[in-house]
Amino acid sequence: ADRLPHALLIAGPRGLGKRVLVAHLARALLCQSPGLDGEGCGHCADCRLFEVGNHPDLLRVGPDPEAKSLDIPIAAIRALCEREVLTPSRAARKVVLIDPADRLNTAAANALLKTLEEPPGQSLLCLVAEHPARLPATIRSRCQQLRLAPPPEAEALAWLGQNGLDGEEAAVRLRLARGAPFAARDALDAERLRARADCLAGLVAIARGERDPLREAEGWNRLGAALTLEWLAAWLSDLLRLGVASDPPWLDNPDRREALLALAQGLDLEAGHHLLRRVLEARALADTTVNAHLLLESLLIDWMRLARRTSAA
Repeated sequence: ADRLPHALLIAGPRGLGKRVLVAHLARALLCQSPGLDGEGCGHCADCRLFEVGNHPDLLRVGPDPEAKSLDIPIAAIRALCEREVLTPSRAARKVVLIDPADRLNTAAANALLKTLEEPPGQSLLCLVAEHPARLPATIRSRCQQLRLAPPPEAEALAWLGQNGLDGEEAAVRLRLARGAPFAARDALDAERLRARADCLAGLVAIARGERDPLREAEGWNRLGAALTLEWLAAWLSDLLRLGVASDPPWLDNPDRREALLALAQGLDLEAGHHLLRRVLEARALADTTVNAHLLLESLLIDWMRLARRTSAA
């Protein structure tokens, strides 16, 4: 109906299918003859160009893959905001995907703001973000926001069943992915699940005084701080739940209930909450230039102290 805004901010946790949604939208907007359902026809020249990633009216802006920083630099936004760049060459409009938009550095966000304030009439800017709060309020306020949330668990499990995952494995994967079906299907392969089991075994061994937290941090860092901090936050959350009730209504790690229940016995809940807050703060910094190895060492030393205090009590 040609009622799209000039800018969309599509936000939500990792693994919900934000980029799949954006791809369907972009293909539909570039298609010469979309179907009655709004989808691209898949047969016209524009759809074929889209499929091979060579459509001149689809622009992708993201971090420089050859740079050390994961930020989107101002140079990329300046190049984008040239008026002739935003003029369609063959389709009805230009579609610009800025992904991940929450990696725009301050200068780049300010440069983009000028285009959002005076948008060209024949372009759509799609900003994709997992942490939209990191974007300046001035950027967010000039976009129509579409926030995606995890589907009901029964729907997600049914979808996983259609994609070859069912039973207890599907349920565990979905919990670990915090309800995000694409992450449950794609990001949690057998190797990663084994690594998770090894890290939890290391956490238990630290609590028993059988493993050095500094050496354990080395292994966790090799796996990636963002991933291991996500696991640690989920384990601590479950420990706090089990510290209050032996059979809580929800666990992030139901397949590791017995091991976590043993750790939760006598846990200092106040100190546990304090450590969880530190882990959540560290998780927010994991993709920045912070020294992730030192961060993991500090947190695992704090876990060792908390576990010793629990066992001494």
